[in-house]
Amino acid sequence: MAETLRQRLVRGYSYSIYIDGMRTFEATNESYHVEIKTYAATNFTEAQIINALAKGWITETESAETLSIKYPNGIPVQEEAPSE
Repeated sequence: MAETLRQRLVRGYSYSIYIDGMRTFEATNESYHVEIKTYAATNFTEAQIINALAKGWITETESAETLSIKYPNGIPVQEEAPSE
């Protein structure tokens, strides 16, 4: 199925916010916010989301909302290998 205009905009906004830092949620129509966060949660790595936060491209709240979509049961904790 062909990508709709809205889907294309969501994809573009997601990359511009999380990957390039060229756009912010403030500069994006609020009706797209949930879809952008869902796209990012589905298509970007946790490291990419954290990087966007570290660079100030997204807020703590936006990061937390995105990660809660990515990990609906909570962020998995990696256990450290036992030291010898």
